[in-house]
Amino acid sequence: MAQDEIPTDLMGYEAMAQDALRGVVRTALKRAAGPGGVPDPHHFYITFKTRAPGVSIPADLVAKYPDEMTIVLQHQYEDLAPGETFFSVTLTFGRVPKALSIPYAALTRFYDPSVQFLLTFEAPDVAEEVPPEEPPPTSAPEGSGDEPKVVSLDFFRKK
Repeated sequence: MAQDEIPTDLMGYEAMAQDALRGVVRTALKRAAGPGGVPDPHHFYITFKTRAPGVSIPADLVAKYPDEMTIVLQHQYEDLAPGETFFSVTLTFGRVPKALSIPYAALTRFYDPSVQFLLTFEAPDVAEEVPPEEPPPTSAPEGSGDEPKVVSLDFFRKK
């Protein structure tokens, strides 16, 4: 074997490392699902591929976030249920609770800004799909418009 030749990793160490780091996320979510929830001052920013295999989120969220979406787990979440291969949680969007089910394999980032802890993951392979159909129009209050609403996270932080 020539010295310049890089050996092939037949063990799959990179994939094993990615799986081990996803285990850190799983353990953090299991602790957050226990009594008391996410302990202050911790909170989690979790970014995932919305079209990755196994992701189950409402169609309107996929339409709004066709590639990636970041959710925040701090004070306002319900039904956090971390399993071995995925987690589910109910979050509120526009005052409407929505259930999300996300495989750990779909994660691209996990960040806890309270301690500057960041994990990044290789993006999962996502099959090219036909874009989803537009969701049916909803009966929005008059004058609300379709423009996105931006809410500062400072509103939700304890003072």
